[in-house]
Amino acid sequence: MAAVLAPVAALAACGGSNSSTASPGSVATSAAGAATSAAQSGAGAATSAAQSGAGVATSAAESGAGTATSAATSTKVGIVYDIGGKGDKSFNDAAFAGVTKAKTDLGIDFEERSPNSSGTDRGDLMQQLAQAGDNPVIGVGFLFEDAIKKVAPKFPKTQFAIIDDVVAAPNITSLVFTEEQSSYLVGVAAALKSTSGTVGFIGGVQTPLLQKFQAGYAAGVKATKPGDKVLVKYLSQPPDFSGFAAPDKGKVAAQGFLDAGADIVYAAAGGSGKGAFTAVTAANKAGKKAYAIGVDSDQELSADAADKPYILTSALKRIDTAVFGFIKSFSQGSGKGGTEVFDLKADGVGYATSGGLVDDIATQLEAAKAKIVAGTVKVPTKP
Repeated sequence: MAAVLAPVAALAACGGSNSSTASPGSVATSAAGAATSAAQSGAGAATSAAQSGAGVATSAAESGAGTATSAATSTKVGIVYDIGGKGDKSFNDAAFAGVTKAKTDLGIDFEERSPNSSGTDRGDLMQQLAQAGDNPVIGVGFLFEDAIKKVAPKFPKTQFAIIDDVVAAPNITSLVFTEEQSSYLVGVAAALKSTSGTVGFIGGVQTPLLQKFQAGYAAGVKATKPGDKVLVKYLSQPPDFSGFAAPDKGKVAAQGFLDAGADIVYAAAGGSGKGAFTAVTAANKAGKKAYAIGVDSDQELSADAADKPYILTSALKRIDTAVFGFIKSFSQGSGKGGTEVFDLKADGVGYATSGGLVDDIATQLEAAKAKIVAGTVKVPTKP
């Protein structure tokens, strides 16, 4: 993970000088006394100059420290979550963790917004934050593409960021991930842990981005056990993006997989994944051994107590790291647009080990990870 660095501010410097004038003696007999007085006066002037210089240096140092503090506290971040907002224990919560860390470690402030259930006000919310003086402004998710394209040109002095999409503009930073790589690794875990030879994948909405998750997962399963079956279900189709915030649909889809013989269910569906967890937990209580796989965050850490024992692992996507890093760069004056890719090699994606359920297959998972990092395994991005 990226190291935490305090923002850097320019240190102001200033200088000063002192001068003194000596009066000559009026009689010859006082020459020696005058010389002594002059020497003492010179020593006093030197001392005064040294003290003055020390005071100036101290003042400059204090001024510099104040400038550094001001640089951090003057940064006010605006962030707009995607549909469902905070509390999804996945995508949005990971972004929230990033701004929270920036507030704690960098001293910045932030304000947040969540769109309506259809997401039609994404652009309005971004514009509100920019007009209020927030800088930078972050859109959490690829669905902010149209909104950020419209809003960013209106505020050329404001820096924007979008997660999961690439938008080329001088004041937009694109934060993207290699989700197929982390999905491949949890696919390996699924194949190694499955006893039925059938596993499932639930996608929130069928888009090219979510198909990266599907493709990586299936590739990991097939690379490990070529004969295993991967069942696939998307909860909604564009332009309906409700599949990211529909736990009831996630539960029904997962139950369908379990009824069809699957014993591992990977849900890449935002808040809908909670429904999949519920179905898997119920199956275990009914006597069927099954596991769920989380996404984006380490969901074993945030899951309900009843679900924790059945979360095998999670496909990690370090959205928190990306958000924090973007804010840190901005606060240091180096955020100037472009695309940042967070891959397995950079620890931008990965798999979770919380709960200890993959400890017995750690060697195989690390071997698969090493092959991806070395480039000997190329993970597909399309099913």
